[in-house]
Amino acid sequence: MNAAEIHTMLAGSFPGAILHFAADAVNPWIEVEPASLLDVMARLMDDRDLAFDELMCLSGVDYGPEKELGVIYHLCSTAKGHRFTVKVKLPRQNPVVPSVAGLWRTANWHEREAYDLLGIVFEGHPDLTRILLPDDWEGYPLRKDYVLVKTYHGLQFKD
Repeated sequence: MNAAEIHTMLAGSFPGAILHFAADAVNPWIEVEPASLLDVMARLMDDRDLAFDELMCLSGVDYGPEKELGVIYHLCSTAKGHRFTVKVKLPRQNPVVPSVAGLWRTANWHEREAYDLLGIVFEGHPDLTRILLPDDWEGYPLRKDYVLVKTYHGLQFKD
């Protein structure tokens, strides 16, 4: 199934949930409404014609200090030999999206990293705790509006 056919199938199954489609030959992608993400992803994984059995990468994104945050999911079907990307944009002040860790186990660590470094909350995640930074760290260092701390527990950081 090609990217346009995937888009058509998803748009028909989830009216209003597919916000944008780009048929880039190298990396076709769709943007999905956050509330519909889990249903769309389950369809991509479970549908026999699609069989996206592998989440290759999940990346948190900051589109700019005055803009939204996002999550980009790179999927692969090992059985069908095709790839597809799903994007979701989230409000900067309340970046919440359903967890896909129940669909692809590898999402567990990727979601924790995006939570830890960007503050994106993955609703339904089995253990959404910091993975790289100490539990008492304040802020999210990969946000473009993050203000670098000068000290942490008595340690001085240089500019």
